[in-house]
Amino acid sequence: MKFNSLLFDLGPKPEKHPDFWKEWAQRTLKNALTLQDLNKNVAKNIILFLGDGMGVPTVTAARILKGQMSGQSGEETQLEMDKFPYVALSKTYNTNAQVPDSAGTATAYLCGVKANEGTVGVSAAAVRSQCNTTQGNEVTSILKWAKDAGKSVGIVTTTRVNHATPSAAYAHCVDRDWYSDGDMPTEALQSGCKDIARQLFENIPDIDVIMGGGRRNMYPRNTPDVEYPGDKKHNGTRKDGRNLVGEWIDRVKDKKGYYAWNRKDLLSLNPNNVDYLLGLFEPADLPYELERNKETDPSLTEMVDVAIKILRKNERGFYLLVEGGRIDHGHHEGKAKQALHEAVEMDRAITRADLLTSIYDTLTVVTADHSHVFSFGGYTPRGNSIFGLAPTVSDIDQKPFTSILYGNGPGFKLVNSTRENVSTVDYEQNNYQAQSAVPLRMETHGGEDVAIFSKGPMAHLLHGVQEQHYIPHVMAYAACIGQNKDHCRTNSGSPSLSHISPTLALLLAVKWLLC
Repeated sequence: MKFNSLLFDLGPKPEKHPDFWKEWAQRTLKNALTLQDLNKNVAKNIILFLGDGMGVPTVTAARILKGQMSGQSGEETQLEMDKFPYVALSKTYNTNAQVPDSAGTATAYLCGVKANEGTVGVSAAAVRSQCNTTQGNEVTSILKWAKDAGKSVGIVTTTRVNHATPSAAYAHCVDRDWYSDGDMPTEALQSGCKDIARQLFENIPDIDVIMGGGRRNMYPRNTPDVEYPGDKKHNGTRKDGRNLVGEWIDRVKDKKGYYAWNRKDLLSLNPNNVDYLLGLFEPADLPYELERNKETDPSLTEMVDVAIKILRKNERGFYLLVEGGRIDHGHHEGKAKQALHEAVEMDRAITRADLLTSIYDTLTVVTADHSHVFSFGGYTPRGNSIFGLAPTVSDIDQKPFTSILYGNGPGFKLVNSTRENVSTVDYEQNNYQAQSAVPLRMETHGGEDVAIFSKGPMAHLLHGVQEQHYIPHVMAYAACIGQNKDHCRTNSGSPSLSHISPTLALLLAVKWLLC
């Protein structure tokens, strides 16, 4: 009996029938049995989606939100990442931190080496903020490994392009906050350390696609921003007087290189005529998806769409890092609604990437750098708004409480020396700060393991409970780049895809052209 006909036969409430659940389990089992045929192809393309701060509770809550946004109860909904056949857990600690930060973790899942918190692209021998510990402790990333192998490479983020996550792909810096030389101490500059924005254009000067925010770190101090010329807080920050955007434009002007600072300019480009793209859409981070100006700022999905269409023209394939970076910011501010909508948007981007690539030659990995002290509970009934109230009041203070709560953060508030009565405020508004147990200006990260979802060539190697630095080694192994290459060479010495029939290859080519 097919599933759809089963729903019809069981009437309007099929979940009340045991056959509904049995049939669902049998379909899942049948699908699981197909995973015995492992995909051991060479990964022509590799994509890493990084949800900054996207712990397991965030994944679950985003799933429910996605379903409720389409009129369902939500719990039964599938995120795109839920459909990936392999799931593992990642241990996120830094070498000097039980609960990590986004810089040390980025070094792990991009460079394959665990590191100290606050440092990017350097080993644990480097000490945060001590410039003289940089030299000799630099480590390279999978983005560089891919570029050295002849692949096109790209970075797409909703934060600044020189924020912690993307910077570990190209920079070697003992302080994640050295965004421009204007953020650096004099002694560090005198000792020869470079700011992260400068390293973006100098360390790997031919990164094919770069998109996100961070304009103000690219221009000389006091240079008005192109979008906000009257707002001095958005002015350039550089002390050295360099215009890094102008330098980049000059370097690629004869190489089909384009710069875009707004959505209209980005979407007007024909990816077939673009080989290099720099898109800087805000002075700092991009706005939250719920607050995005759809005239000026592209969505993460739109940026991913353009990036893949440019990168995939390379016959040797590509590596793309995509960060849903503002999931983290929403949680830090105690604004769960902002964080969860960011996670849903990243899932849309994953869906778009799936349409533009093939599971047969593209390894896609979705993971997080760390979690947050975010939770939802309270014995809520099926279909309860993910931003709604628990069904009962507290049996201690007799006041209602929202399902979503934080262990600490800015949502801690006392009214007349007691917990605020949330029924007196709009707890479903976009910027509502959920109640927290401990008052802090900014909520903190969580220390538990995070999920790794994977599909495509060699995805089965991401299994069990793994150290975070294992991730890029698997991706490199699958793509025959970096230090693991011998296993995927034919007698002629060139990388080879296996198990793809001519008919299947034709179908993949048709799908690629239609997208």
